[in-house]
Amino acid sequence: MAFRRVAKRTILLGGGAVAAIYGLSQLSAYKKQTQHMFVDAAEPLKLLHPDELPSRESQLCALQNTKEFDVLVVGGGATGSGCALDAVTRNLKTALVERDDFSSGTSSRSTKLIHGGVRYLQKAIMKLDYEQYMMVKEALHERSNLLDIAPHLSAPLPIMLPVYKWWQLPYYWAGIKMYDLVAGGQCLKSSYVLSKAKALELFPMLKKDKLVGAIVYYDGQHNDARMNLAIALTAARYGAATANYTEVVRLLKKTDPETGTEQVCGARCKDVITGKEFDVRAKCVINATGPFTDSVRKMDDEKISNICQPSAGVHIVIPGYYSPDNMGLLDPSTSDGRVIFFLPWEKMTIAGTTDSPTDVTPHPMPREEDVNFILNEIRNYLSPDVEVRRGDVLAAWSGIRPLVTDPNSKDTQSICRNHIVNISESGLVTIAGGKWTTYRSMAEETLDSAMKAHKMKSSKCNTVGLMLEGGKDWTPTLYIRLVQDYGLEMEVAQHLASTYGDKAFDVAKLAKVTGKRWPVVGKRLVSEFPYIESEVQYAIKEYACTAIDIIARRTRLGFLNVQAAEEALPRIVEIMGKELKWSEQKKKEELEAAKQFLYYEMGSKTRSEQLTNTEINLTPADVDRYKNRFHKFDKQKKGFITVVDVKHVLESISVQIDENTLHDILNEVDLNKNGQVEFNEFLQLMSAVQKGRVSGSRFAMLMKTAEENLDERDAVSVDRSGGGV
Repeated sequence: MAFRRVAKRTILLGGGAVAAIYGLSQLSAYKKQTQHMFVDAAEPLKLLHPDELPSRESQLCALQNTKEFDVLVVGGGATGSGCALDAVTRNLKTALVERDDFSSGTSSRSTKLIHGGVRYLQKAIMKLDYEQYMMVKEALHERSNLLDIAPHLSAPLPIMLPVYKWWQLPYYWAGIKMYDLVAGGQCLKSSYVLSKAKALELFPMLKKDKLVGAIVYYDGQHNDARMNLAIALTAARYGAATANYTEVVRLLKKTDPETGTEQVCGARCKDVITGKEFDVRAKCVINATGPFTDSVRKMDDEKISNICQPSAGVHIVIPGYYSPDNMGLLDPSTSDGRVIFFLPWEKMTIAGTTDSPTDVTPHPMPREEDVNFILNEIRNYLSPDVEVRRGDVLAAWSGIRPLVTDPNSKDTQSICRNHIVNISESGLVTIAGGKWTTYRSMAEETLDSAMKAHKMKSSKCNTVGLMLEGGKDWTPTLYIRLVQDYGLEMEVAQHLASTYGDKAFDVAKLAKVTGKRWPVVGKRLVSEFPYIESEVQYAIKEYACTAIDIIARRTRLGFLNVQAAEEALPRIVEIMGKELKWSEQKKKEELEAAKQFLYYEMGSKTRSEQLTNTEINLTPADVDRYKNRFHKFDKQKKGFITVVDVKHVLESISVQIDENTLHDILNEVDLNKNGQVEFNEFLQLMSAVQKGRVSGSRFAMLMKTAEENLDERDAVSVDRSGGGV
């Protein structure tokens, strides 16, 4: 009876919600039809740089030598790059400056989803919130468009919602079907219900106990940093003067002769690489700096109140075996009410996110408590057979969301992620809030408002359906041509095609011959990832200026595995140094800066603390066993092991590892960084390994393997060994 009552209520609720959504859809369609705006006749779009991108130096020259731009965009994230692309394709003279690298902030640290927001739809229905509903409607339209204009960087992804209570099945099903209904003709694929057996077949890592079934719906997934870069590069190809590492020092103002008020007319900029300062003048300045929105607004008016409330979201990356290759998972109700996604990404598994208030900083760091929160939630819905270990966290990062402040909200979870366009008395245009998926519509609204406020005429928005960098001639089978024409490994070819699209051939042309039978060209930066050396050379053409740009945004190595990224860094710095003519001192600085980035911003610090903060909790038998293992290397019983000791043991069992690699292996365990591993440090490592706080330790595995080989060799009898000659 109880189940029937719940089902009946769910059906009534679902039916009412469907009717409400249909009515809202009709209302929104009517409102859209009645909106009219004066625009000039659209002029044909001209791709000014179809072959070669202008160099960063030439872009800086354009910024310095152009008398006045129509639009100057400050901020090179998704929204800022979107504004620049929108402006330049309206045939406006456009400039874009970013004080760091394109997508160096929030836009590269997302959940990698292109989504409408299932949970926002739930809020819209439960609270009859029209604004939330319109945000979902808009996002679903933008989701469809983004999948169309960047097919190489994005794709639909099925996401499973496991159900552990019978009454939840019709409730969630009704909600997901509404999501499909709101998407209408732009629905990627229809959602469906799975039995318990089928759910476990598709997602065998799921916890079986009390599982009733599951619902699968579809959203989009993309490579966020690469997508952001594609938007900025597309703007550059259409003629926008775009420059990263160009900081706005202050805003320029002039007095309006008609009103007598001061109006923003440009910005004083500084080339961060050289330190040179110069003025960029523009009829309209757009502030699209995400979490730093208020700092730019205060350049205009020091007394103005803040409109953004920053929120930190942490994500972790764990090995790919934690999830199926092509099925994500959504936990809609974690222990504290937050939502967590669990998604396959770049052959790894990404899990997140948390949501907590934070201070604005250009270098956000993941907190250990957030990492552990995510791991604990994962344990709740994965099978007990899958041991979720802290040591399996390969990378972790924090992104700062620029949420629009709602004075009535008590926490950041309840803040609406819609955006606002604000125009100050001096004419500074600010776009704040919003989400990754809606960057294009946000840019369109911003330019429409800016044109109206500054009484400028332009052609209409042209970015719906406008193909992004690499998307025009991409096909799902393009990678086959790369394999056949250049002799690249299939995995490498697939990576190049899905990253650069039809520009992948330009990267392949730079690849050097390996000298091997196969692959013919394309030397990897690190063995387990498909990134190749020629990508570093090509990245410089795409305005990469630092080693961090390579490991964080031109490739995603730093986001996928901090240890692999650190291993690749020396070669990356060597290639960049040759191309950019760096001095030896500059190379050292770049290497150190990149290591600091991995240590603080990509989770290496929290990972290493798992070893340093681990108390030794071993049984006496374990201590004796590890002591014997240690003394097989420390034969002189010094109490510590050096690279020389390890090298001698490896030579005795005919194993060769180069000295630089051995130093790296020992550094992972050398807590006090004195060039040697002491017995206490070794016991800390083994205790951490046993607790699952550290996994994949090369030093621990090397010690164990060497011990087993030594024991096998010692066990051979004198007779069998030929008399001990």
